[in-house]
Amino acid sequence: MGKRHSWTWTALAGLTCTGLVSAPLVAAPPAPLPAGQLDWQPWGDTRPADALCRGRYVMPDYRLPPPPGDKVASESDSADYGEEGETLLSGEVLLRRGNAQLEAPRVRVPRSRETAYAKGPLALRDSGLLVRGEAAELSLTSDAASIDTAHYVAHEQRLRGDAVRLARLEDGRYRLTEASFTTCEPGSDLWRLVGHDILLDRERGVGTATHARLEMGKVPVFYWPWVRFPLDERRQTGFLWPTIGLATDSLDYAQPLYWNIAPNHDATLMPRWISDRGLLLGGEYRYLFEQDAGQIEGAYIADDRKARDEASDASALANGDARWYLDYRHAGRFDARTRYRLRYGAASDGRYFDDFGRGFGEGITGSMPRLAQLDHRGDVWQLQARAQGYQKLDDPLLERDKPFYRLPSLTAKARWSQESGFYQQWRSNATHFWRDVDETTVPIREAANGTRLHLSPVAGWRLDGSWGHLEPRLEWLATAYQLDYGGRDTERDEGLTRSVPVATLDGGLVFERELHLGGRGYRQTLEPRLNYAYVPARDQTDFPDFDTAERAFSWNQLWSPYRFSGSDRVGDLHRVSLGLESRLLADASGREQLSAGMGQAYYLEDRTIDMAGDPDTLPDPETREMDYYRATRERSPLVTRVDWQLTDHWRSRWQWLYDDHREQTESTSLALQYRADAGHVLNFGYRWQLEGFDPSQEDEDVVNYHREEVDLSFAWKASRRLDLIGRLLYDNTNDRALEQLAGVQWNDCCYGLQLVWREWIDDNDTANTIEDDLTDRGVFLRFVFKGLGGVGGEADSYFEEAIPGYRATALGRP
Repeated sequence: MGKRHSWTWTALAGLTCTGLVSAPLVAAPPAPLPAGQLDWQPWGDTRPADALCRGRYVMPDYRLPPPPGDKVASESDSADYGEEGETLLSGEVLLRRGNAQLEAPRVRVPRSRETAYAKGPLALRDSGLLVRGEAAELSLTSDAASIDTAHYVAHEQRLRGDAVRLARLEDGRYRLTEASFTTCEPGSDLWRLVGHDILLDRERGVGTATHARLEMGKVPVFYWPWVRFPLDERRQTGFLWPTIGLATDSLDYAQPLYWNIAPNHDATLMPRWISDRGLLLGGEYRYLFEQDAGQIEGAYIADDRKARDEASDASALANGDARWYLDYRHAGRFDARTRYRLRYGAASDGRYFDDFGRGFGEGITGSMPRLAQLDHRGDVWQLQARAQGYQKLDDPLLERDKPFYRLPSLTAKARWSQESGFYQQWRSNATHFWRDVDETTVPIREAANGTRLHLSPVAGWRLDGSWGHLEPRLEWLATAYQLDYGGRDTERDEGLTRSVPVATLDGGLVFERELHLGGRGYRQTLEPRLNYAYVPARDQTDFPDFDTAERAFSWNQLWSPYRFSGSDRVGDLHRVSLGLESRLLADASGREQLSAGMGQAYYLEDRTIDMAGDPDTLPDPETREMDYYRATRERSPLVTRVDWQLTDHWRSRWQWLYDDHREQTESTSLALQYRADAGHVLNFGYRWQLEGFDPSQEDEDVVNYHREEVDLSFAWKASRRLDLIGRLLYDNTNDRALEQLAGVQWNDCCYGLQLVWREWIDDNDTANTIEDDLTDRGVFLRFVFKGLGGVGGEADSYFEEAIPGYRATALGRP
């Protein structure tokens, strides 16, 4: 090749750009270069299992070592010097300063040494950036430079594009004329953003473009007169992609605007036009401090035309045409032991979220919580103070269904343990319950507001050994009320007290043996267990019901002396529970492979205390046959449970409650799940419940039939790009589908797609009747242009909730 000429100069402008975006209706960027000229390398046999692209950008090594300081190193095949001091480098010319390297066949440097002119085809590299062009002009005294017919690649961001002219300004920003941007791999024109005039500010991580259009397959699909966009992961103020929804009789268009107020503050404003309702203004504000964080969101529509048109309907909203909601959340800590939470939610009416929704096709939000809570965790004591309530979103909301507020609720808990096995516990709570209700329209028991003090000291002894355990325990439940019935005339005592001892004895044995099955070693246990509980009956006829519900029977209830949740009722109980459990443990790891148990409770006395609290009167066997049977039966249903890890990928759970006296099943549930390493998930669930099985439900939620449901869901990763998802929740009793879901998620190199069809039943806040149930359906589309944004709302969290075990692939940057 001949002798190479090399020397150092004092300056060379660095040329760098990352993350380019946008373009115009009339802009015409140059045709892209082939993949081989853009540092693109196909994966071949080394392709990673999770790779979505067919290759990657790889920056080759620098051809010159870095010169010291700000000096410029140079090599060329020949160097000519003109009479006026001009220098002409030709052949294979290399210039390097710092991380910037220029490769060109010809470079001319005038006598002034202020500017260098390069003729192409040339290549400029700088820290993961490649720019190729036909000609370049570089300042040797500043960072200014320009390249004609430029083609660029940002390796780490997987960005590429083309521009008629790429210029670096003296302040470090870049201006591109008639340019394009895409994250698609070379040779793919699935999408690109084209702009007439693009200005990029790498220091701030933001760019702007005028007359910008989005092309898919070179077909324009969207246009912005002016657009602002991010160049990296830093948040930037600007418009986000719109969300569009279509129904049979309306168009729903939302255009969010993101405002990056500060590094720890941001906001999103979302005007939303619903053609049959009007303009809804929504927004969200978030903040983050060192020890505190929070957000506030809400929406408001001044004139809901559809609600106004339905005003003559008997079921129309009573609050008028204006609709709104507000939800504020805040959490923080004063120190490592003391934390606090704040929450306030409210909505204009009980049907707001039914009509406007809050997520992926989800119109039901049952309540708006309100909370102020302070927690302190000491070495012995745990203290809590809170004010709590919620707005129940029923329409209409009956007076008796209004929830109670805790204003305030103070709790103190502690535990002391001795080496001998003895322990003591303390729990105390003082709560003032209040609700805004017309006392004359509700039953007398439900008319009371008031304060409740509940103390529950415990003393016990626990002996644990490899052979089993033994634990006698005595708890004293002391409760006092000070009640106020408002303007209601009553002879009921407003000052009430109750003291109830709770005595339990729990013991169990553990027998073990070595077992070999299928050529593998296991440890099998046989664990008989006995539990005795005694709770005497106390008159609670005049006691209010602030926060109490009767518990449904289950495996855990075999060993619990508490028949009610909350503190307003203490259920009488004289019972012996017997159970037998066997576990199969993998001998090497100790992992539980199989757990099977069977147990039954034997009642020594009837249970006279129910929600009425009368110790002398059992439920009427004619009008409350199920309640009467529960109170007088001599033994509980026989409970059988199995938790079986069939293989590394298959797992099943089964619970069966069988009434051996009436010879009928009271409840059974079966869950079978398959999870593969590749991400496949298959779920099968079955549930059957006898009518009235769960006594904890409110009247409007108690179904008047035997419930039998089948739940089948799956997520199948057909390839590294394609996920197929589906769900069917079927009400076999009423021969109807409660929910149907089918969709695909496509995750490619430069774009992602979610397309889902969903149909579901809305019970109209009356689960005990099906005549007024409504059927909702919708098709939901989300399209993500990686590195640019996407159209449509995210549904990943809903998919993961509807399909247990599924983890949706993030459709983010490439």
